[in-house]
Amino acid sequence: MKNKPPASKTPLLDRVRTPVDLRRLKPGQLRQLADELRTETISAVSVTGGHLGAGLGVVELTVALHYVFDTPTDRLIWDVGHQCYPHKILTGRRDRIRTLRTGGGLSGFTRRTESAYDPFGAAHSSTAMSAGLGMAVARDRLGRRNHVVAVVGDGAMSAGMAYEAMNNIGSGGSRMIVVLNDNNMSIAPPVGALSAYLSRLISSKPFLTLRHFAEDLAGHMPRPLRTAARRAEEYARGMVTGGTLFEELGFYYIGPIDGHNLDHLLPVLQNVRDADDDKPVLIHVVTKKGKGYGPAEASADKLHAVAKFDVVTGTQAKPKSNAPTYTRVFANALIAEAERDPAILGITAAMPSGTGLDLFAQRFPSRCFDVGIAEQHAVTFAAGLATEGFKPFCAIYSTFLQRAYDQLVHDVVLQRLPVRFALDRAGLVGADGATHAGAFDVAYLGCLPDIVLMAAADELELMHMVATSAAIDDRASALRYPRGEGVGLELPERGAVLPIGKGRIVQEGTKVAILSYGTRLGEARKAAAELGARGLSTTVADARFAKPLDEELVRRLALEHEVLITIEEGSVGGFGSFVLQYLAMAGLLDGNLLGGGLKIRPMVLPDRFLDHDSPAKQYEEAGLAARHIVATALGALGSRKGRIATSG
Repeated sequence: MKNKPPASKTPLLDRVRTPVDLRRLKPGQLRQLADELRTETISAVSVTGGHLGAGLGVVELTVALHYVFDTPTDRLIWDVGHQCYPHKILTGRRDRIRTLRTGGGLSGFTRRTESAYDPFGAAHSSTAMSAGLGMAVARDRLGRRNHVVAVVGDGAMSAGMAYEAMNNIGSGGSRMIVVLNDNNMSIAPPVGALSAYLSRLISSKPFLTLRHFAEDLAGHMPRPLRTAARRAEEYARGMVTGGTLFEELGFYYIGPIDGHNLDHLLPVLQNVRDADDDKPVLIHVVTKKGKGYGPAEASADKLHAVAKFDVVTGTQAKPKSNAPTYTRVFANALIAEAERDPAILGITAAMPSGTGLDLFAQRFPSRCFDVGIAEQHAVTFAAGLATEGFKPFCAIYSTFLQRAYDQLVHDVVLQRLPVRFALDRAGLVGADGATHAGAFDVAYLGCLPDIVLMAAADELELMHMVATSAAIDDRASALRYPRGEGVGLELPERGAVLPIGKGRIVQEGTKVAILSYGTRLGEARKAAAELGARGLSTTVADARFAKPLDEELVRRLALEHEVLITIEEGSVGGFGSFVLQYLAMAGLLDGNLLGGGLKIRPMVLPDRFLDHDSPAKQYEEAGLAARHIVATALGALGSRKGRIATSG
């Protein structure tokens, strides 16, 4: 007798490839489907790592939305995008869900090129309502009737852009549906049967019909009475349901309702879908981040982002390292400076653990400020502190600081305020992919007058740069450092202040010079060793500063070597461009017009976005590994092997 194959743990989910299959199920089957979807999400993320807690919190909501709305014709936008793993499983990507965040696999966020069910890419937060309004206006202009639904949650409501969008939606005349996923109880009162009943009632056609009748009746009253009647109705519902703020912004507010109870979700969503009212609707849904998985529910951060883990215990398989992460080194260095200087303060925009400021906050709870997902506010808040003599360190990922560029230019740099920017995740970041890669900060900061730009080559240099930044008190400064571990250097208790605008020679040579800005220094040293083995004496230098540039060092390297290679973990327009600008203005490139003189080769990230993969593979693809430096040097010297290696 043949052994029977083991029974599937997800028999109902196995029947659902797309939402079309989901909508064939009976409402009574959806609870089982949600349970199986949660099981599959946990299983998949245990293999790949990634964002877990947020997705577990929206399992029932995901099922209900795809069941009620005709996706992808009806547009469903997730904000923040890391809530979308259950959504991906239900939209034809289950067979690839265990490739999440790996080379050639699925993105960890929504992505337009990945599926028709992802109408908008979202890896940063608070964009869904703005994008959704654009889709709704486009729909109206094209004469279509599809719904536009934006799911906004996991902190996205803490950014000003969300309220800018709501203000526009409320006065714009295009109907859309916003689902506020309140997963930390920061807004909602306790929910239960009464709240669910009221939500069904105020979203139902009879209530809406009665409301329209009252509005028509009020229309025949004198204007003061008409206005008073409208306000009274809105405030009455606001007092019952807590939605006065959203009503004032122009939304028809429904909620709060239990986001894990399908018997509550389905009728409300169906009522809203079928309503004839053109007013935008906000449905306030309360969920629990990490719902249904014990280790996540018990964790302080609800297992927001995880490495691979054991499903039974929740234990994460984090590789052991003898070297601390750059993030931890930054935190410890900042704490060391703050121990001696009470004017030092820390500011983060909803990323305390990601930037290391959670450690700073443990030591100095009254001197650390988490302003929410509000980078613009964070920067100008820091500027205000600086005007009063404090020394704010604004710790923000390189890619997130892009969101506050105007504030950085106008409120900080223009006024020469000494705000210190600590840019974590500089360079390529691996599994988070192009959306989180810190590729552009050297270029977008380097064009600003009177700012000091530093890049740490290793964790010891990072400590020195934290101390240096703390000492700069007459202008803005920024230091960049990568994700991941350092190289294992012995670290002092406190960093030393560096001479501003001065680099260092790491090893002396005569033929080739490699000038590194940032943590490619290790690859530069490997390349120098290989070039040396080929008989090519090579100098390796660490620039340390992009602004002010060490012109004396650059001049010396240019005059004393046949080839000068600059290398950085950033886009074109950054450090290499500053070096070329100086060389050109100093007349040190003039001989090249006649075919002689210095051969200079700037190595930067390629002019394209690089997909998620391991950092090592990303830098290989980018052409910034040691072998590429060697090939660049050989190519500059006219070696055929160098040209072949570069092209390969």
